[in-house]
Amino acid sequence: MKKRSYKLFGLGLALALVLSACGDSEEQKPDNQQVVELNPAQDGVEVSNPGGTTPADSGEPEEEEQDVIPEGMYRSELSNEIISKDLENLRPIAVMVDNEITALPHYGTSEADIVYEMMNSTANGRITRLMCVMKDWKHIKQLGSIRSTRPTNVMVAAEYNAILIHDGGPYYIYDYINKDYTDNLSSGFGRFPNGKSMEYTEYVTYDTYKNPETGAVYDGLQARIDKAGYSETYTSNYEGPHFQFTWKDQILSKTVNGAFEVRDVKLPFPHNQSELHYNGDTKLYEYYEYGKKYEDAGNNNAPLAFKNVIIMKCSFHQYDAKGYLIYNILVGQPWEGYLLQSGEAVKIGWQKLGEKAQTIYTYEDGTPITLNTGKTYIAIVPDDSWNTLELK
Repeated sequence: MKKRSYKLFGLGLALALVLSACGDSEEQKPDNQQVVELNPAQDGVEVSNPGGTTPADSGEPEEEEQDVIPEGMYRSELSNEIISKDLENLRPIAVMVDNEITALPHYGTSEADIVYEMMNSTANGRITRLMCVMKDWKHIKQLGSIRSTRPTNVMVAAEYNAILIHDGGPYYIYDYINKDYTDNLSSGFGRFPNGKSMEYTEYVTYDTYKNPETGAVYDGLQARIDKAGYSETYTSNYEGPHFQFTWKDQILSKTVNGAFEVRDVKLPFPHNQSELHYNGDTKLYEYYEYGKKYEDAGNNNAPLAFKNVIIMKCSFHQYDAKGYLIYNILVGQPWEGYLLQSGEAVKIGWQKLGEKAQTIYTYEDGTPITLNTGKTYIAIVPDDSWNTLELK
């Protein structure tokens, strides 16, 4: 497949090269005169209709509709959905969710605004873990089950100024969770009597939870945040809204060069067998794993479904023989990826310039991507298995 050259211009400023690799905490100031070239090879990614289309001529200009937002409401910075203005300054949470089949069914995950999936370890068939980023968390009855975190998740959660919620992790995380840009809550959440072994019983609740079998009482999320002394509103580390949205669904083939149809995605996560399938009726990409459609038992078996899908290629560093790792999300060169919306996909580039800095995603022409209003799924795919990613 023909290689294309990308230029990344970080939201109006040209991006500076980051000289540090994984774990370097120093952030470099962008050089306004520098342009970073990206020439991402396809590396054998299976793509149907790779030729793409050209934006259609719209003909006569249509009268533009107005975005009407009811009084006392605003558009969420995570999804662009209309929510209560009372939530405007509330920090999101980012919850680590165990994605082993034994942990299923999950509870509350379909209410997340953004769901990340990435390899948790090179062991056990490169099993993945989910990280659910949620704005409106003060209604949570049961979310999880939760499990340990990794350094990459700490840096990604920081992009949203989110409070990271997890149950421990390998000692490699300590240098990251102790940084001044992150707040985290580890373990001690409600243990539910679900008949499973201990590691699959811990869930986040907003209110205090009492186990009906053991009588044990566990603090809820609000009490944990208060006791930790964390601000529940945005702190000085918040860099502002992460994404650019459109309130009317964008059709990629009408607005961006190189778009092509993609209805089915098979991700190179062999243990979980993660897939996304486009539902033409709902115009959402629905998540599947372990050979069947995913259902959220805490939300009337709702599917995990997304308006936007971002797939990121990235190398990783393996720490030890146990398979613990960190993704090289801070390396100097821009990486490649895909944006999927409304049954179509387009190639994108991406780059992250510091541990807490927001990842910048751009189209081929260097302009920032635009997301449709709704939930977003983001997968980080190891570069050594990128060629087995299937888009059809």
